[in-house]
Amino acid sequence: MISLQSSKVLGATIKDLIIPAERVAHVQVKNNLEHALLVLTKTGYTAVPVLDPKYRLHGLVSTTHIMDSILGLERIEFDKLEHMIVEDVMNKELPCLNVTDTVEKGLELLVDHPFVCVQDENDVFEGILTRRTILDRLITHFQTNETKKDPEA
Repeated sequence: MISLQSSKVLGATIKDLIIPAERVAHVQVKNNLEHALLVLTKTGYTAVPVLDPKYRLHGLVSTTHIMDSILGLERIEFDKLEHMIVEDVMNKELPCLNVTDTVEKGLELLVDHPFVCVQDENDVFEGILTRRTILDRLITHFQTNETKKDPEA
């Protein structure tokens, strides 16, 4: 049976597993909702981080947040998109990780979220940790250990 050796897999820091900030789609707190909806639609993501001009993390904005804000009683009020800003509708309460946190802590947060934002000690956005990255790492770990134990492999 293959076991997870916490010092190798779960005890490691997440710094090497994150998708760096430069490669993560995001919006700014003062962007209008039209821009945010365009970013979400073009990337195909359902949510993206919200940053300030100094790359500090402020929250997440999703297609659902935006659509909820423009739904009227009888119609969708698309004209609101250019007048409302991301800061008005974003989710400010989100789980975050620090670059020095362990993979185990990241894994615990990823149970309920497809990705978790990662920041440094100054709250500067460093990137995201995704379920996919963690699962890829676990699969590699299992395959490597299985090969070592199976002399016919």
